[in-house]
Amino acid sequence: MSQTGFVDPTRESYLFMPAWQKGLFYVLIFASLAWMVKQIIDTRRQWQKGRPAETDNRCLHKVWRYILGQRKVQESRPRDGAPMHLMLFYGFLALFIATSLLALAEYGFIVGLPNFHRGAYYLAYELIFYFMLLVFVIGAGWALVRRWSMVRRQLQAEAARFPGEPAPRLNPLTHEPKDYTGLLLLFALGVTGFLVEAARMKANPQPWDHWAPIGWLYSLILPPFSPAGYLAVWWLHALLVCAFFIILPQLRLRHIVIAVMTAYDAPDRPMGALRTIPMDEVEETGRIGVAEPEQYFRWDLKSLDACMGCGRCTEVCPAYGSGKTLNPKQVVADIHGGLRTGGQVAELVTEEALWACTTCNACVEACPVLIRHVDLIVDARRNLTAEGRLTGPATVTLRQVAGSGSAWGQKPADREAWMQGLNVPLARNTGEFEFLFWVGCAGATDPGAIKTTRAVAELLTMAGVSYACLGREEACTGDPARRIGDEFLFQEKAQGNASVFARYGVKKVVTACPHCFNSLKNEYGEFGAEMEVWHHTQLLAGLVGEGRLKSAEIRPGEVTYHDPCYLARVNNESDAPRRLVGEETNLNSEVPGLIRAVTSPPGPDTERLVEPEHRGRKTLCCGAGGGRMWMEEEPGQRPSERRMAELAATGAKTVAVACPFCRIMLETGRPKTAALEDEIRLVDLAEMLQEANR
Repeated sequence: MSQTGFVDPTRESYLFMPAWQKGLFYVLIFASLAWMVKQIIDTRRQWQKGRPAETDNRCLHKVWRYILGQRKVQESRPRDGAPMHLMLFYGFLALFIATSLLALAEYGFIVGLPNFHRGAYYLAYELIFYFMLLVFVIGAGWALVRRWSMVRRQLQAEAARFPGEPAPRLNPLTHEPKDYTGLLLLFALGVTGFLVEAARMKANPQPWDHWAPIGWLYSLILPPFSPAGYLAVWWLHALLVCAFFIILPQLRLRHIVIAVMTAYDAPDRPMGALRTIPMDEVEETGRIGVAEPEQYFRWDLKSLDACMGCGRCTEVCPAYGSGKTLNPKQVVADIHGGLRTGGQVAELVTEEALWACTTCNACVEACPVLIRHVDLIVDARRNLTAEGRLTGPATVTLRQVAGSGSAWGQKPADREAWMQGLNVPLARNTGEFEFLFWVGCAGATDPGAIKTTRAVAELLTMAGVSYACLGREEACTGDPARRIGDEFLFQEKAQGNASVFARYGVKKVVTACPHCFNSLKNEYGEFGAEMEVWHHTQLLAGLVGEGRLKSAEIRPGEVTYHDPCYLARVNNESDAPRRLVGEETNLNSEVPGLIRAVTSPPGPDTERLVEPEHRGRKTLCCGAGGGRMWMEEEPGQRPSERRMAELAATGAKTVAVACPFCRIMLETGRPKTAALEDEIRLVDLAEMLQEANR
């Protein structure tokens, strides 16, 4: 009570509760918390079976960005349940803060802090946190209805399919009884939270009750409550809280806790960089790669427990989308299960699924809890390759990389054949130069890619750029070998190329191949090759901006652009290619609103560049990465066919590309577009720029 006799708005903790009930509550709540902690410690023992962390990396920035900021979820489309998840998360976070503040006000006297839960603070507390409780209840109810409707659609699709027909591939969200248990418990916690407040208002009304409007409105329809009735409702809510603590580690909801841990000490490697295996590790362990789940790093094993089974990784997987057996969410579940039951990763996941991966990183980009699916898969591939279990055309590719230094098997002397008729400077004959033009295996061999290579060389000459090529001294970067699983063949090529760079004092590199671009930029630093690495679209866009070249001339609606995975998603470059055709975009930005625009439907036909639905970091993979370029594909299971169909659906007559691998794969996808086969032109952006500048 204030000095004027006015009673400060507040509420009494443990209203009407006798001392013995208060003591019982403390016993139950601390016992349930202790049981929850014990289960988490038991789970941690499973993680400890793995190898110590590859680096001692700890970063609160990722907790802020990916957990508190929910960046991955905010990038999702509404149909993926993003608004629902955000309501659940921020509602839960608000309730956690509210409970913590209440406990601090109640027990702060221990450290000399007065009870501040009164007056204007109390009124604001009631208004804000009960509003967030409503948000939480709506989110939990939405999640229940959404899950039920998905299950119903799945069952209907299963019932409608003919015998022998493949199972329908709908939303890959996991459906288990315990998932409903968790959501029902969250919903019940929210509803009983309102009921407790409304019952208090009936049993002990106060003039400021309307500051908790939902509870106050709820109280208007309730009958009178006696103190005993209020305590009964209070205990119902308290027991639900205890139950939540006890079963939390057994539910997917445990990601609420574990995802914070995985974000805090997540590996700091770029998305496009695979871990380098040192030779002394092989000598110590007697193996290359991972054969059993326990051989992964502890962080990887911890990340498996952070998985909520949302299926976002599977939904964006090009292999899954084209009908292959690879299911990234199931890969996580299988390895996680094997950690407890034992077994070989290749048997748990299946070799077929492991080899189906294009390493496009769509799963990694989509995962809200930062699981690195590609690392898990490639580490298992490394072991299979080392054990001689790789068969088929990919083995020929590895032999060619090892023997001739070209994934296509081209002889070193033939790497200069594309230069015929051009005055291309060679590093061995030139003094100083600013840029090394890295051609790559495809750029020196494939007829379509050679057109791009020649166009880039001509444009660099037109713009007066000081550059040189290595010619016969250039060898494969080793990217196909590393992603197929031959780690030490990659290291051999990386060390050899790095020594050539050192000999010529290379400081800047430009290449037309996003796969070479990624390896040179993100992986070669470990081998002493410290340099600036540019994709050709980046350098050409800069030259256009300086007025040294003209942008390509296109008519509105006639051209669409296919973003390569290793340029747009893995290395976050989507703007430079579009600037070459006069489009000013901001797809590289990580502002959530702009990211969502990347997956919105195409714009009006008045735009110069007509966009497919999937673009920027959300692009659809052509299917070439991860060594899949050199592996056999079953009929109807080519990711390139799905991508080409989407590009053709834009109505554009020209598909612009910026990757030789994409160009080759999209060419194979063209027959499935039937009548459009002879109408659609595939051309690299450099060739379009070449045409505009002649």
